[in-house]
Amino acid sequence: MGGAGFIGSVLIRRLLQDGHRVSVFDRDARVLINQMPELASATQADFSDVMSLAEAMTGVDLIFHLISTSVPSTSNKNPVHDVESNLVNTVKLLELMRATDVKRIIYLSSGGTVYGNPVSLPINECHSTNPTCSYGIVKLAIEKYLQMYAELYQLDVTILRPSNPYGPGQTRKGVQGFIGTCVDKINSGQAITIWGDGSVVRDYVYIDDVVSACVKAMYTSQRGPFNISSGVGYSLNQLVEMMEKFLDKKIEVIYQEKRNFDVPEVVLDNQLARATLGWTPKTTIENGLKLTLSNQA
Repeated sequence: MGGAGFIGSVLIRRLLQDGHRVSVFDRDARVLINQMPELASATQADFSDVMSLAEAMTGVDLIFHLISTSVPSTSNKNPVHDVESNLVNTVKLLELMRATDVKRIIYLSSGGTVYGNPVSLPINECHSTNPTCSYGIVKLAIEKYLQMYAELYQLDVTILRPSNPYGPGQTRKGVQGFIGTCVDKINSGQAITIWGDGSVVRDYVYIDDVVSACVKAMYTSQRGPFNISSGVGYSLNQLVEMMEKFLDKKIEVIYQEKRNFDVPEVVLDNQLARATLGWTPKTTIENGLKLTLSNQA
């Protein structure tokens, strides 16, 4: 679910490569049919289309839930839509799972938003959760419903909390993903907008490492949640400097007034995922940026 997105499309290729039978449910699913003829099926429908969703679940053993109809930067503008399109539709999905033979689900939450302002760094999974945007609140609420359905109805649930995924293909036209947005702006000759002074620190994890964690999660009975991260933080200014060094050119940056929901620093501890899933991030930020810029420049 959400297979046409950035993470989903890379995950599908990995699953097909590993010999799995893959079906896709996405409102843009048709774009994948020509790209990946090996797909078992591709259902193009909205997340709210329960009938189409039920049909797409036929014969499925495991669901990767990657669908999100909002992003952190704009979710507060329409929290009602965020709740209705993400939380309510996910509960409908869980009700479908109760009524069918599909009992296994892996959910990608958001390690970058569910914790809120950190009390200590790096942030482990026992840290308090006080998200500062609707996106994070809804992600956390979905986690709680997943845990409830696991307890009450024996659904087999695993929750992953990726930090800030990046890599080739992540151009979102300035909506989400700082690195992907930078690449898009650079390629189109536009200036990069930074909200605040550029000192905001985030933990960035390369797409192949995120997908590797998803695959590892298929073979665990542990519920999590698991932080999926590099465990190392970089400021926005540092990222721009690294990209300038790799491209050997100056990047134009426009600094705007900081946003009140931006947490100053988020770096996630990934020791639980390492120990429990046997997962390790392998791509450094330097190599990841080179791969991203080389593939999209």
